[in-house]
Amino acid sequence: MPAKSRFTKLDAFTKTVEDARIRTTSGGIVTIVSLIVVFFLAWGEWQDYRRIEIHPELIVDKGRGERMEIHLNVSFPRVPCELLTLDVMDVSGEQQHGVQHGVVKTRLRPLSEGGGVIEAKALALHARDEEAAHLDPNYCGPCYGAAPPVNAQKPNCCQTCDEVKEAYAAQAWAFGRGEGIEQCEREHYAEKLDEQRNEGCRIEGGVRVNKVIGNFHIAPGRSFSNGNMHVHDLKNYWDTPVKHTFTHEIHHLRFGPQLPEGLAKKLGKNKALPWTNHHVNPLDNTHQETDDVNYNFMYFIKIVPTSYLPLGWEKTWQGFKDQHHKELGSFGQSADGSLETHQYSVTSHRRSLSGGDDGSEGHKERLHAKGGIPGVFFSYDISPMKVINREERPKSFLGFLAGLCAIVGGTLTVAAAVDRALFEGGMKLKKLRTKDL
Repeated sequence: MPAKSRFTKLDAFTKTVEDARIRTTSGGIVTIVSLIVVFFLAWGEWQDYRRIEIHPELIVDKGRGERMEIHLNVSFPRVPCELLTLDVMDVSGEQQHGVQHGVVKTRLRPLSEGGGVIEAKALALHARDEEAAHLDPNYCGPCYGAAPPVNAQKPNCCQTCDEVKEAYAAQAWAFGRGEGIEQCEREHYAEKLDEQRNEGCRIEGGVRVNKVIGNFHIAPGRSFSNGNMHVHDLKNYWDTPVKHTFTHEIHHLRFGPQLPEGLAKKLGKNKALPWTNHHVNPLDNTHQETDDVNYNFMYFIKIVPTSYLPLGWEKTWQGFKDQHHKELGSFGQSADGSLETHQYSVTSHRRSLSGGDDGSEGHKERLHAKGGIPGVFFSYDISPMKVINREERPKSFLGFLAGLCAIVGGTLTVAAAVDRALFEGGMKLKKLRTKDL
């Protein structure tokens, strides 16, 4: 028996001869409609295959020895820049007193003059305007009984007023206006202080910290450690004819890199995503008012590490690079588009350092302790859980092909049934009309 006849018996698709086929107008219309339906459904299936979904998942954060960037922009309309100090400390024992890198202090005009910008100054150790270039090269400024600072321009000397202030802070001595100190008198420190009494200040920039529990605060006066206590020299803050208060506005505060605008739009399309509900920095555009000189604002922040992994990041990822040497602001971003940042929630508390209760707010049962440092304090805690937002396709290419076959097969099957019903109905109507005739 020929090989062809063996497969002929297995043919499940029997054919009809051309003479046995009947073409009808209704069949042509059903065919056109079915083709349109197939094209429309196939296009939808293709769009669904090309669609990218973002799936959030929660895992235990197993990172070790990581660091984190804090970016802030805060205005104080009633405290001059000369009095403000930014300090950072954490439970690991690391302290950054009077942060002088990555931060810009901008002097602001008094509120009565509109609060405009006077001058912006990037803080840096041994800035050009602090160098005593006009002095004799052999000059060695006295430190007035204090030990010279370790990072002095000239070893064992205090060449500038700032170095004397730093030496005094290391000894936990009050500094005051610098009367009788030749470096400060030469730099007209007291005159500059009086000139800025009515000004405000905006502090903006970023600092890099250990990814552990810690706090940072903006308070008046030079800071120093006295035993286990963190202390500020408040003499120039209190002894002044002008009333300073810590009324402030937080323009922006975030932990980690800024969410790119394109990614924010992509995430914002899905209302159910946790990122879109919580990633907006809740302290942005926060305004707090007080008329009390001795007033303390505290923000308790809970930080949740968050990752965004774009589609195909596994193929381009070549291992972690040493990100600790990247420029400030790029920490947490990779060339493959992945992003390591942080979401946070916050609760706030405010109190007068003179003690008392919240009777003015209708809560006399709330009693405040006396003492403390005036200023704005941010205490942050790191969550042990981590949120990962991963881009994924809802179906594979094989799934797309299976869906396409189902569309074509299902549509043609339904179309065949409709065409058969129309044909049978038409034939019955013809028979009825023939009988009537």
